[in-house]
Amino acid sequence: MDTFADRLDGGWAWWEAAIEEAQEGRWVRDAVERQVIKDIAAATNPLHGGRMAPFTEDSWHVRIGRIANWAGVLRLAARSGGWVLQPVVGRSPSHPAGMAELLSAIYAVGEQGEIWMQQLLKGVRPPEGEIAKAEGFLTGPGSIEDLELFFYD
Repeated sequence: MDTFADRLDGGWAWWEAAIEEAQEGRWVRDAVERQVIKDIAAATNPLHGGRMAPFTEDSWHVRIGRIANWAGVLRLAARSGGWVLQPVVGRSPSHPAGMAELLSAIYAVGEQGEIWMQQLLKGVRPPEGEIAKAEGFLTGPGSIEDLELFFYD
C-alpha cells in the first residue's frame, strides 16, 4: 500500500525530473502544454487570499477539498492532451520527462486528497502534518501553484 510519504516523495521526484528537463531545454512545451498548465492554474485556484499553507483556520472539508480538486483537474488535463497518468511511487520517471510525468507527479498528491476526503466522510481525520505537507506541495512560493515560473520557454 502506498503511504502519503511515498506519494509525496515520488511526486517531488517526478516533478523535479520534468522541471529539470524543461530548464535544460530537453523538454520544450508546445502550445497545448502551455495552455493546459494555464488551465490547471485557473481550475485549481486555492482561494487562500495570499495566506501561506498550512491553512489551519479553514475547515477540514475545505482543506481536503482543495487538495482533492487537483485530482479531477489533472485527470481532465491528461485526457485533453492524450497523456497517461502513471503511478509515481517506487518508480522512476521516463527520460526525457515531460508533460505526462509532470501531471503524474501532481496527481499523486491530488489523488491522496480524494482518499482523505473519503475517509473524512466516514469520520476519520487524516494526520494534520500530512495535510499541511500536501498544502505546501500544491500552494505557496516554490510550489505547484508557481509552476509557470519554472519554465523558461
